[in-house]
Amino acid sequence: MITIDILYLVDRLEAAVNKGTAVPFSNKRMIDEDECLDIIDQLRIAVPEEIKQSRRVTQEKDRILAQAKEEADRIVQMAKEESTRMADMSEVVKTAQARSQAIMAQADLDAKNTRAGADDYANQVLTELQQRLDELTARVATLQGTVHNGLRMLSDKRGAVGGSTPPAPPAGPVANS
Repeated sequence: MITIDILYLVDRLEAAVNKGTAVPFSNKRMIDEDECLDIIDQLRIAVPEEIKQSRRVTQEKDRILAQAKEEADRIVQMAKEESTRMADMSEVVKTAQARSQAIMAQADLDAKNTRAGADDYANQVLTELQQRLDELTARVATLQGTVHNGLRMLSDKRGAVGGSTPPAPPAGPVANS
């Protein structure tokens, strides 16, 4: 749900830039500064939520791995108990050993498969999340550049109209106080 919120905010920011008034003979736009800065502030709040979601996925992966290890240990313990019980019966000792080894091998294989599946799932989710964060970061950086250029153009225009040079806009990201 957080991803949808971030994408929605990025779409809103893009719409705000697109609905800005085009500056003749350039690829620049005059935009509503307050609206854009408000959306950027909302993005700053939403991105840490994506990080929290990533941590939850990692914790879920760890929980699945721990559960898989417990299950594997339980299966191995059951195999050992079965092996001991069967070894006590002299006429079926060979059968018991073979069965015990097969159960232990299957338990080890099941545990490895479960761990591998959990690792693959967690890796896939984290990779997708990283890609989304990278895309969002790039889009936010682009939109911040557009906002910064728009503010600079407004400042330049005001300076040209008023005959005096107003103070330059801040060089870094603008925070709405």
